[in-house]
Amino acid sequence: MTFIVTARKWRPQLFEDVVGQQHISTTLKNAIENNRIGHAYIFAGPRGVGKTTTARILAKRLNCENPNGGEPCNNCKSCNNFLKSQSLDIIEIDGASNRRIDEIRTLRESVKYAPTSGQYKVYIIDEVHMLTTESFNALLKTLEEPPEHTIFIFATTDIHKVPLTIISRCQRFDFRRIGMNEIVKLLAKIAESENISIDEESLTLIAKKADGALRDAQSIFDQVVSFCGEKIDVVILKQMLNLIDEEIYFQISDSVLKKDFKAAFEVAEKIYSNGWNFIDFINGLIEHFRNISTVIITKTTNFIETSDLLMERYLDYADKFSEGDLLRILSYISKVQNEIRTSQNQKLKVEICLSHLIGFEKSATISQLLEKSGNFVQDTIKKKTDLSSASYRNTEESPPLKLNITDELQKRSQIDKTKKQLSNITKDTPAKTSISSEVKVTENNLTDFSEIKKNWTEYKNIMTKERFTLGPLLEHTSLSTFEKNTLNVDVSHKEDVMILSSSVDFLSKRFNELYKAKINLIFRFNNNIAVQNTSSNSVNTEEVDDIYIDHPLVKSIISELGGREIK
Repeated sequence: MTFIVTARKWRPQLFEDVVGQQHISTTLKNAIENNRIGHAYIFAGPRGVGKTTTARILAKRLNCENPNGGEPCNNCKSCNNFLKSQSLDIIEIDGASNRRIDEIRTLRESVKYAPTSGQYKVYIIDEVHMLTTESFNALLKTLEEPPEHTIFIFATTDIHKVPLTIISRCQRFDFRRIGMNEIVKLLAKIAESENISIDEESLTLIAKKADGALRDAQSIFDQVVSFCGEKIDVVILKQMLNLIDEEIYFQISDSVLKKDFKAAFEVAEKIYSNGWNFIDFINGLIEHFRNISTVIITKTTNFIETSDLLMERYLDYADKFSEGDLLRILSYISKVQNEIRTSQNQKLKVEICLSHLIGFEKSATISQLLEKSGNFVQDTIKKKTDLSSASYRNTEESPPLKLNITDELQKRSQIDKTKKQLSNITKDTPAKTSISSEVKVTENNLTDFSEIKKNWTEYKNIMTKERFTLGPLLEHTSLSTFEKNTLNVDVSHKEDVMILSSSVDFLSKRFNELYKAKINLIFRFNNNIAVQNTSSNSVNTEEVDDIYIDHPLVKSIISELGGREIK
């Protein structure tokens, strides 16, 4: 018996057998059952998705003598004649070879004649977009008002090439790309019927190679069977179809995590030695990182078209990449995808591309950097405070902490935040400014000024731990006088007065809670104390900047966020 290719042998003969186009099959069946048959149809969609097959089933059903609802019987004389290509009432025309106006004129003359045995005379014109402009114009009038017994069915893969005047006279049906799972199920059914052993991974590779075209998948299936026989092995299948091994993509993503630059050259050499196309490799690499991105964002593999084994491997990346990292990777590979097409040395381009990918550092958001910065400042202040407290623990009166790097940085930050408030202060501002606050406390056990001085250093250390934005500012203060439950505190920097005064309620309340007192704090600017502090606690600004600029966090801010040092 003569061999019949799978695409022809398994061509659907009923609407229900058409794969992946249920929205069209149901519409046509309902139109037939409700006697709402149009005089012209146009089927548009990619190759190998069932346009011509659906047109044949529709034509066969329209002339069927014993229809089964919306389906043809495939047993009557009309159906048998059509299956044997002997029907005179169903005419198939190839638009590519009958595109001239003379053929269309002949068609216009033939539509006048009634069907020989069936109810309708059906014209199926495949690849109708190949007709010339003159042919379309000649067909317009006949297409708009054909005889009652004539029905036109057009099929095209390039609907945009068909004039709108033609489309507007037809009922348009858009065929969609067939899903990979549907192709795999049909191929598995065919393989089982043909007694062919094939695993799921091989079926997935064939379906993926077909790119949504069922006819292409069936043709590849025939080719694989001819090469492998009745038992298909996935390794041999990859060799025969010259498919890029999926393991390479996982090797690259693992190398990005491990920073293994050697893999960039190993992968490029493997692609070159196996004769794989570098452009196909870049396309596959984009799809690979797209799958990883999908898993990380959706927390599921429902949007990935691959085998179950590979889906499990993609799930392993769920917590290893961030969304920002994947966006940078996909953006970079997409740029390489455009550049590699015009590259004279594609292997070198791929090596550079993979080296860049592996060298990518993990990105951090601004909030994450600020959080790390805050933790760094708090930890540094805490260490400095603990050291200072231990050094002066046995002294009668603890001197203030020396100005350190974090103190200077905190002061600069607070100055920026209060710049707008300071703009209202004029040059005529008096030497001393004070803002007071009253705090009600039931007890008052702290009345001696010398005792207050002994506790002041401890109070500053406590506030440094509790409020790292206020603690460093208290280091630049000095107790002045104490009278009538009011403690006057001199501040060496005018900017600090505004900040401390805005929080005087909290500072006074916390002081009274700690020492069971009823004391009001008043902060005021004193130029004399500023000169004194400058001489005793002077810091080399260049030395501070040099020490701080070497910190890894500062380097990250400069490199990742484009920051710069302001002196």
